[in-house]
Amino acid sequence: MNKRINKEEFLKKVGSMQQVAHVRPIQFEEGRAKGMSGYDIKNGDLRFQVLGDKCLDIADFSYKGINLSFLAKQGLIGRMDYDIHGLEGLRSIMGGLLFTCGLENTCSPCEENGALFPQHGRIRSAPAEHLSSSECWEDDVFKLKVSGEVREAELFGKNLKLTRTIETNYGEKSVTLTDRIENESFVSEPMMIMYHFNLGYPLLDEGAKVIVPTKKVTPRDEAAKKNEELWNVIEAPATKEPERVYLHDLACDSQGNTFAALVNTDLKLGIKISFNKKHLPKFVQWKSLASGDYALGLEPTNSGVNGRVAEGENINKIEPFESEFNQFVISIIEGDEEIEEVVSEAKKLVHE
Repeated sequence: MNKRINKEEFLKKVGSMQQVAHVRPIQFEEGRAKGMSGYDIKNGDLRFQVLGDKCLDIADFSYKGINLSFLAKQGLIGRMDYDIHGLEGLRSIMGGLLFTCGLENTCSPCEENGALFPQHGRIRSAPAEHLSSSECWEDDVFKLKVSGEVREAELFGKNLKLTRTIETNYGEKSVTLTDRIENESFVSEPMMIMYHFNLGYPLLDEGAKVIVPTKKVTPRDEAAKKNEELWNVIEAPATKEPERVYLHDLACDSQGNTFAALVNTDLKLGIKISFNKKHLPKFVQWKSLASGDYALGLEPTNSGVNGRVAEGENINKIEPFESEFNQFVISIIEGDEEIEEVVSEAKKLVHE
């Protein structure tokens, strides 16, 4: 629901709305991010960056000056087309609140019919085109918006187009991300996608808890079976601790709506990611407790965790000129009451 503000009364207090809310084009000028363009978006206490040169993914994300997102040791990284093959992909995965995995492959790197499919795919390093941004009043709602298109295509092969819009309204504690993925080729095409939401310190800290309406939790491997009962509890960092990956069967309402959240009761703060299971029936939780790689991934997906080849006949396909739509609402959870509400919502979904 859009938050309405009396425009005339509000503008008595500010000379420019950019004092409290803005969308500003930015360009990074040093390190491995040099030359990368994007947008800095401020919505009152909420602030984040959208990377126009990297699939319009979301980098830094903070609320009231408190960081919520994870950034890998490499720091901000621009386009890395040459550094994504095989396990080399670990060099170019910088994290951020969201990086998009796909559209040819997610998770493990693999090879098929002589073609290489890098870890988490190539779309995360693809630049957007037809970029636009706006900040404007619609009646008594002040809207901030960024949009663009990202294409994954090749001669004699696929032609997939992702159109992404990211919106937030002044006075609200949420961001809405909407994707339309269209097959603009003349044959059925495999289309794998994973939305890799990454949370970090100080929101992610010892004692923080993962809240998801899970019906079943399956550890991916032996590492994940260690302290399996603590899958939803964030532990302290530990040197050389292997990553733990859990596969979830999430409950949803009658329309397919569900969510995943992380809450920190010490900070009285959390983040909730709401989405629909129609095109994203699977959910992966990545729990990294390694010192220096301390992160949590909440990952809605249409695929498994073993890569394109392992999908076999079960691989998701999109027909010629058909589209799939995915929408996420990223919401701030603040205070004991809102934390309890999200815990209750998860329990309700599981028992419906």
